Amino acid sequence: MTIKEFFSFRQNKFFWVNIIAMVIVIGALLWGALKGIDIYTRHGEAVVVPDVKGMGIGEAEKIFRNRGLSCVVSDSSYVKNQPAGCILEYNPGAGQKVKEGRTIYLTINTLDIPLQVVPDVADNSSLRQAEARILASGFKLDEIQYVAGEKDWVYGVKYNGRQLVIGDKVPMGATLTLMVGDGGELPQEADSLGVEGSGSAETVTSSEGSAADESWF
Repeated sequence: MTIKEFFSFRQNKFFWVNIIAMVIVIGALLWGALKGIDIYTRHGEAVVVPDVKGMGIGEAEKIFRNRGLSCVVSDSSYVKNQPAGCILEYNPGAGQKVKEGRTIYLTINTLDIPLQVVPDVADNSSLRQAEARILASGFKLDEIQYVAGEKDWVYGVKYNGRQLVIGDKVPMGATLTLMVGDGGELPQEADSLGVEGSGSAETVTSSEGSAADESWF
């Protein structure tokens, strides 16, 4: 076979028709595949995430549903100035563009107020020291309850009428009451001890006096 005979197929019109047909079919397949990917991924379509910060979960769910989005609670935190259950943060955030059907992850204000240990100020702090420590820990103070004892000395801490002990926990930001000495007489127990002591001393003195009298005679 000569070289001229080998390249003679180029003069066959059916060969070129087949080549053109193959190019058209391949191009159509590629275009169809790219178009299908765009449809599947919703290329060019986007939904703007609405601003739902500070709203309740139910209200936010309705807004997201109207935009073709969904939401789930993924975390919680505590902010004392915000209502319990309100939305604090979410991801993706407000204003971002996402695909329809995207799930938005919410961080809400915890429904239960966290508990916190009350500083130990009973019987080891003055009024000024106790107030500084209590307020620095984020608690509030109610009117002082004065009790018999050394003036301006803190004898205890109360929450909702119950006297607390070392290690007790109360809700963060709770209002506490300090039990402070008014400078008056000591509690009755101390007085009774003093009285009993005096009585004992008198008894001893009386006994010694009797012994002395007996020895004298």
